[in-house]
Amino acid sequence: MSIEEIIVENQRRRAALFAEVDPVSGEGSVGERRQVEIAGAVPRRQWVPVAMLDDPSVADIIHTGRAADATAAERWERARIRHDFPYWAARYVYIKRKGGGDDCLFRLTYPQRKFVARLEELRLAGKPIRIVLLKARQWGGSTTSQLYMAWLQLVHCTGLNSLIIAHQGTGSDEIKDMFDRMVRAYPARLLHPIGEHYEETEAKLVGVGKTRSIFRVPQRNCKIKIGTAERPDSCRGGDYNLVHLSEVGLWKATQGKKPEDIIRAACGGVLYKPMTMLIYESTANGIGNFFHREYIDARDNPRSQFRALFIAWHEIEQNTLPFESEAERQAFAQSLIDNREQPQSLSNREESGRYLWWLWEIGATLEGINWYMMERAKHSQHGSMAAECPSDDTEAFVNSGAAVFDKYQVEALRPGCRKPAWIGDVSGPVGTGMDMGPDALIGLEFREDAQGQLWVWALPGSESLTNRYVAVVDIGGRSYKADWSAIVVIDRLPMASGGKPEVVAQWYGHIDMDLLAWKAAQIAAFYGEALLVIESNTLETRDPLRQVDGDQSHFILNQIKDAYPNLYARRQSAEDIRQGMPRKYGFHTNIATKPMIISTMVKVVRDGLYVERDERCLNELLVYERKPNGSYGAIIGAHDDLLMTRAIGLHIAYYEMDLPSTPISPTAFRPRSTLF
Repeated sequence: MSIEEIIVENQRRRAALFAEVDPVSGEGSVGERRQVEIAGAVPRRQWVPVAMLDDPSVADIIHTGRAADATAAERWERARIRHDFPYWAARYVYIKRKGGGDDCLFRLTYPQRKFVARLEELRLAGKPIRIVLLKARQWGGSTTSQLYMAWLQLVHCTGLNSLIIAHQGTGSDEIKDMFDRMVRAYPARLLHPIGEHYEETEAKLVGVGKTRSIFRVPQRNCKIKIGTAERPDSCRGGDYNLVHLSEVGLWKATQGKKPEDIIRAACGGVLYKPMTMLIYESTANGIGNFFHREYIDARDNPRSQFRALFIAWHEIEQNTLPFESEAERQAFAQSLIDNREQPQSLSNREESGRYLWWLWEIGATLEGINWYMMERAKHSQHGSMAAECPSDDTEAFVNSGAAVFDKYQVEALRPGCRKPAWIGDVSGPVGTGMDMGPDALIGLEFREDAQGQLWVWALPGSESLTNRYVAVVDIGGRSYKADWSAIVVIDRLPMASGGKPEVVAQWYGHIDMDLLAWKAAQIAAFYGEALLVIESNTLETRDPLRQVDGDQSHFILNQIKDAYPNLYARRQSAEDIRQGMPRKYGFHTNIATKPMIISTMVKVVRDGLYVERDERCLNELLVYERKPNGSYGAIIGAHDDLLMTRAIGLHIAYYEMDLPSTPISPTAFRPRSTLF
């Protein structure tokens, strides 16, 4: 792209971002519109939503092109505010002016128009409004959501009750202040049908009981309840139709209440029907929490009730920094072109040339990128900037400045993820608890069980080949507060024809480690005598956080070795062999081997060299970082159990195993499946 092309495209982007929108005339406003001229209306020429053209209450006015008297003019006005939220907001809704000064009428900005367009799309289709809103800070998303609910309550239907749950008490105070300002200035006549008697001084917002958290608009027979996630009892829903949950990603678990518990209590009574509304809105706060899961589901899962909406920093008008001259703008554009392949930044308060070019590619203006560079200088890490001003919905959730895996390379693996084809367990006719032993590997079958901990994407193939499957075990603890234990099975058959290994099964849960070892042996045996690789660090060390007891490796691994013939053993040095040292079973992750397997994992993710099925593993990849002391690990509060099974398994699959080939001879514990 040439400088001239960049300048022309930049002008187009700026025109869209700073478009002159007149919400009163309707020109350029939200949604599909038609121009009409109505004598007696103000203004005479208006661009109205197309739905208004079919409104029987104003059909005669549209037909004749004039509001013949004051009553007709009032009918036109009522129809306009009923069909046109931006018009209603710009004419009758006063809000606090940003930066101080007198209250001002609410005119939608570019990101607010984008949000309202999505709300109106659902309302006009007669669908329940369900949106998960992921946003950059400071553009009025909460205000827009709450005032849209007020529009439905005050204009559309009587008896619509709303519930708003803020992150903290200060948030609920601000919401109450916003409603006070808005209702205080709202014309009393608009709360009544045309011709009904009213008083300009009549009460329009009254308290209910002594809670100071529930208010009522008597003319519309509706309630507004305001609670906070800090006080879960204030969030319990009742007969509510409209619910807005603000900064959900920042909600902390309280005693006996997780965010999802609060949300379930608040939203459980909201019916799935038109003129109902659920909004989960927040800036991002890490991977794997309720808000992250709901957003990803709304974005990717067609069965979700919700729609996803993301607002990036470069869609916010105030996030621009003008150039002093056209020459400066062109020089800036030239620098973007010249450095677009540069992968490194010059300091920890800058971004690389490649990243800045990517900002241009996703739609930022030159003035926006100029602002971003200035704002980035406030932050010593990319992650803190991304938390406040995310560029896309992947970056929004990943706040680590020392991420090991490139987030976009990780996301490229997500299309392969899917729900398991079967859930259940592998077991035989004998061998549970204290009876676990060699007989536990005889007559193995897969049995479906909705409560099972084994997820299966593909059952064992009919071909009996050596080196086809590798099963890797990462040992956690027996307590639900400890790390998870994980067993993954990787199918290497595609590698024989130049393809990629695939995750085909996974066990995930908490269990005593001796039982876990036998469970892993059962799963490995079921999958064609897979090479069984047990990560032995936990067995060989005493770690109180994992709640395990000393060195159990000799006892457990040797039990498995005597019963299962394809157990992974470390390569012996020539000196060990000369001295007759016993073989050591299990994969030991240490200062030498961990960088090795993580380097392999980085390469595999970068080049897309395996097929992942469980998106939870991708979430672990996104929060895996290099610590200040040079070690690797998950960010505080996150796990890396699934990641480590892949790192070990894929390293062995690519560097320590021959390609699948020779048929296996029959054994006493040949598995079979009850599904076929």
